[in-house]
Amino acid sequence: MQENQGCSGNCSSCSESCGQREPESLIEPTGEYNNIKKVIGIVSGKGGVGKSLVSSMLSVLFRRKGYNVGLLDADITGPSIPKTFGINSRAMQNEIGIMPAVTKTGIELMSVNLLLPETDSPVIWRGPVIAGAVKQFWQDVVWGDLDYLFIDCPPGTGDVPLTVFQTIPLDGIVIVTSPQDLVSLIVKKAYNMAQMMNIPVLGIVENMSYFKCPDCGKEHRIFGKGSEDIAAELNIPLLARLPIDSSIAALVDNGAIENAQFDYLDSAAEEIEKAVKK
Repeated sequence: MQENQGCSGNCSSCSESCGQREPESLIEPTGEYNNIKKVIGIVSGKGGVGKSLVSSMLSVLFRRKGYNVGLLDADITGPSIPKTFGINSRAMQNEIGIMPAVTKTGIELMSVNLLLPETDSPVIWRGPVIAGAVKQFWQDVVWGDLDYLFIDCPPGTGDVPLTVFQTIPLDGIVIVTSPQDLVSLIVKKAYNMAQMMNIPVLGIVENMSYFKCPDCGKEHRIFGKGSEDIAAELNIPLLARLPIDSSIAALVDNGAIENAQFDYLDSAAEEIEKAVKK
């Protein structure tokens, strides 16, 4: 395209559409009281694969490493993070913003469930309102100084994941999936969305990967082969494989995920830590 001879180089004062114009960034600043160093999105191409579980477990692991950690529950219509941590109190607001809940080990979290009159109250909002709530959690919550903020995104590639990808400065995403026939399609949708938004894909976590027999110790792949092939095809690491484990479900149901003593995600946490420090 021919260069505009009268171009001053200042796109902000020009209404012309030309090849010299850089795309406008939609990234929103966080609140003035916040200093958030790294932001990691936990995403999936479909629901029910365990995003909230992975988000919670990674938050716990990074807190154990000594980091200041926050967890933003962006799944506005299906929030589950407060129950996972046993948080039943309402979020408070003062003159500087919304104060996040703090878990027993010091993880800061915010979820729409902390703002509802009852935890089982439905959120019957249209897409733009839901997306606005996520932006408010980013801007108006007083997170303070955080080393890592994990964002538990809703499934798919709709309004809310798009809002997270476009307006929050993500340092990378982790794709959560399960070993079913749709695995390649699920992962590729999330991967392609990240590529379009120039967001690094840190790797895949495969949930419900296998069941280990308590009697003989043999691993059974109940739902299929797994994500090794798609990870290799996309040249991204398979960070971890989580088993079907009733003890994990019991911890979540009892709001005691911080008591987990499993090592399933230890290597994933180390790889994420290394990747975002580069």
